[in-house]
Amino acid sequence: MAFLDAVDWQGRIFSGGWIRGSSEPYDSTEPATGKTLGRVGAATPADLDRAAGRAQQDQLAWAALPYVERSQVLRRAAALFEKYHAEIAEWIVRESGALRPFADIQTSMGAAEECHEAAALAAAPFGEVLRSVEDRLSFSRRRAVGVVGVISPFNAPMLLAMRALAPALALGNAVVLKPDPRTAICGGVTIARVFEEAGLPEGVLHVLPGGADVGAALVDDPRVPVIAFTGSTEAGKAIATAAAQRLKRVHLELGGNSALIVLDDADLDKAVSAGAFGSFHHSGQICMASSRHLVHTSIAEEYTARLAERADAVPVGDPMTGAVLMGPMIDERQLRATHTVVSDSLTAGARLAAGGTHEGLFYRPTVLADVPLTARAYAEEIFGPVAPVVAFHDLDDAAHLASDTEYGLSLGILTRDVAKGLALADRIPTGLVHINDQTVNDEATSPFGGVGASGNGARHGGAAANVEAFTEQQWVTVRGEIPGYPF
Repeated sequence: MAFLDAVDWQGRIFSGGWIRGSSEPYDSTEPATGKTLGRVGAATPADLDRAAGRAQQDQLAWAALPYVERSQVLRRAAALFEKYHAEIAEWIVRESGALRPFADIQTSMGAAEECHEAAALAAAPFGEVLRSVEDRLSFSRRRAVGVVGVISPFNAPMLLAMRALAPALALGNAVVLKPDPRTAICGGVTIARVFEEAGLPEGVLHVLPGGADVGAALVDDPRVPVIAFTGSTEAGKAIATAAAQRLKRVHLELGGNSALIVLDDADLDKAVSAGAFGSFHHSGQICMASSRHLVHTSIAEEYTARLAERADAVPVGDPMTGAVLMGPMIDERQLRATHTVVSDSLTAGARLAAGGTHEGLFYRPTVLADVPLTARAYAEEIFGPVAPVVAFHDLDDAAHLASDTEYGLSLGILTRDVAKGLALADRIPTGLVHINDQTVNDEATSPFGGVGASGNGARHGGAAANVEAFTEQQWVTVRGEIPGYPF
């Protein structure tokens, strides 16, 4: 693997300060096998302090470059993600436990596409001429915020880092990226390596694989005015509280408990397939996962039986074999958390229709029937391969159940009557709606984010949302000469 072999993962600085980690290196392990993949230097708050200072210093020259030069860097990065796609995707499979198709999405269809969109963003109009009652030129313009802090999770480590990192760089910002330490190579080192080879100037991007203390230091640092965080709702609330003390902007993409509503006129076989994908893809470790299957009472029993059959037939194992549909969970802690939710829900009265067992980190796809609304599997985000099924009687009941959650990330509605589906969606607060599809969807051209406990309403994705996220608006006036004043 020549591309990544050139990287010193253990934290010594290369190419002007890309990777920082001054404390004892730790092992990056493969969840499917437990094998050590490499050694990564763990960053400290002191490393963050140095990185923020360097980023603030070097951002000014980066922002002052002609937009076309920033665009060229992003285009070269996109080409490199495509060139080294096979190698990068293999690291995603091995380090995060993803299936190869999901790894492919994160590289050539994810990171590369984010870079292409960002390259175009650098050339987008960045202001407008305003009317004024005074004799002057009045206009607004967008300016880079300076340094953007990006805190990314383990579940889609490359895609969820690049979704913020690429547009932030294109708009003239420097970036300090703190990837999850469990996926620091595929979600951090690889990105740094790509941008180094793409010609990004030194000091504009810093990668700090570290724990919660490094994330807290990043949020607290006054030289980092904007934070883009993807992760749990609990962590997001802590970040929002800390950021408020600094009056800094935060873009929070948090957890979900997304409903997949199956109406009585839906194609049942296709609905079951979509539901299985929405709940079991990447072992359910996706914020948009179909976490609650709300099915019309006339078809709920048959839907549950068919979903359980699909779950029992899913091959689970090492994704490097290429012969499975579900890989491992990221670690023991996540597996135990999932199993505890399942066990507690069974105690609360749910019926186990499929799954509920595991070998090592491989958790079987699980279907829960007759789920009480008080059960944890219904009321909470699970972040595991679990599909709770609840029956509803009519559209009012479906709208009430889907809305009866603190979360509001994604919604899927399966029906032959598209107009009915859209009308139902209007009654449910959510950031994303997919008619005749499951809940897991994302594109570089589309604004992404949730409401309620799923996020603070901020968005990035798509040109307008990215400009809003990573720039400040400035009002400017120009007069031909100084006016007279009565002083």
